[in-house]
Amino acid sequence: MAWYSQTWTWFDGEWREGNPGIMGPRTHAAWQASCVFDGARHFDGVSPDLDRHAARVNRSALALGLKPTVSAEEIVARTAEGVKKFTSGTALYVKPMYWAEADGPSTIIGDPESTQFALCLFEAPMGDPGKGFSVTKGAYRRPTLENAPTDAKAGCLYPNNARVLREAKGRGFDNALVLDMLGNVAETGTSNIFLAKDGVVKTPAPNGTFLNGITRQRTIGLLRQAGVTVEETTLRYEDFEQSDEIFSTGNYSKVIPIYRIDDRELQPGPMFRKARELYMDFAHSKGA
Repeated sequence: MAWYSQTWTWFDGEWREGNPGIMGPRTHAAWQASCVFDGARHFDGVSPDLDRHAARVNRSALALGLKPTVSAEEIVARTAEGVKKFTSGTALYVKPMYWAEADGPSTIIGDPESTQFALCLFEAPMGDPGKGFSVTKGAYRRPTLENAPTDAKAGCLYPNNARVLREAKGRGFDNALVLDMLGNVAETGTSNIFLAKDGVVKTPAPNGTFLNGITRQRTIGLLRQAGVTVEETTLRYEDFEQSDEIFSTGNYSKVIPIYRIDDRELQPGPMFRKARELYMDFAHSKGA
């Protein structure tokens, strides 16, 4: 298909170019959503925190009742192998994934012994830190562990994020701040979220409704090491409306500013710039 960027996938013992067929109509994951994945980045010759992403996909597999079959170390090694198939300097998305191939003791439950693994690398330009994105309040909320596998990076969670984005884009925004079931801000439709107010950085405390992102954790640690006060706390939508600046962290674009919330224009501020600089310095010095 023409819309695929350059792609290489490790599956069933070999590298395959393009978008290989790895699921059939009877594949459990194709109709019962028994799949997990993770997303790391390779850019400028480095793959920051790749080991953490590899370990997390294995934890996600266990949380969804799958059987992880590839060690985090092997995922890291395979990634280094796959990177060599692309032109030097190409920014890549790194996606290890597991899924159930067969039904288990019932149609709905996947058979963990049938777990399959693939590692997909594809060309994906980094987000523009000078552009950022706009947000509004999301129309739909994040689930809790009681009604969705929020402790895993599971494919079944993303249709809810997609409808948040579709609704926000229909109103002229790029993204949305998604609330949890108590009405507190959890994340955006695609990433973790931060605000800065009076020199203090704040971010929603992990409460089981959203993934405590690896880039999020790294950014918090780097800011604190640099002497910035970072609070993980309960935040309402109004806190973001009244903030001095807002920025987002996530694997796809790393650290990126929000330039508008509803009708209020924002400028990339000093806390965003510090967070971005600290993260990129870390990535280039220790991220390989």
